[in-house]
Amino acid sequence: MTCDAGPPDAALARRAANGDERAFAELVRRHGESLYKMLRRYTGDPDDAYEAAHEAFIAAWSALSRYDPERPFLAWLRAIAINKARDRGRRAAFRRMLFGAESVDEGDALATPDPGRAADEALMEQQDALRLEGAIARLPAPLKEALVLTAFEGFSQQEAGAMLGVSAKTIETRAYRARKLLARTIEPDLKPKA
Repeated sequence: MTCDAGPPDAALARRAANGDERAFAELVRRHGESLYKMLRRYTGDPDDAYEAAHEAFIAAWSALSRYDPERPFLAWLRAIAINKARDRGRRAAFRRMLFGAESVDEGDALATPDPGRAADEALMEQQDALRLEGAIARLPAPLKEALVLTAFEGFSQQEAGAMLGVSAKTIETRAYRARKLLARTIEPDLKPKA
């Protein structure tokens, strides 16, 4: 998947594997924003998402010799990014366990308020988006991965399954369970108050 005209991702990855830094910079330019957005949904935190994306690109650069050009580059990169986000989550959980400190940072709102709308309506929408983002971030990793890849990133169940090394049916089941859990978790909070 490429964002614009130019060499296909596989060709750029091949050139980058041979040391062409400009080819890799083009891959980062093409896919950096979408990778960050996926990780933002996955982690629920803009700083963690940025760090995980950075780590994913570093890991991808180091592993380019193992990239299979028959596979979509973006799917390969997203699998690396999810692994980096998992690693960061495990390290953060370990630090919380050791030090007992819980870092609660709600981050920035997902949507910028529209000046033409009522301020309270825009604020409620931002709060709902933050609740949803936080609820997604708290899902168990297997459920969160299936949901983010299929519902937000637009991958088919087969593609998501290939990225995560599970069957399409497993992805379907996990995404269904994630939606059900989210509905139970946040639906009461999102209903308008009478």
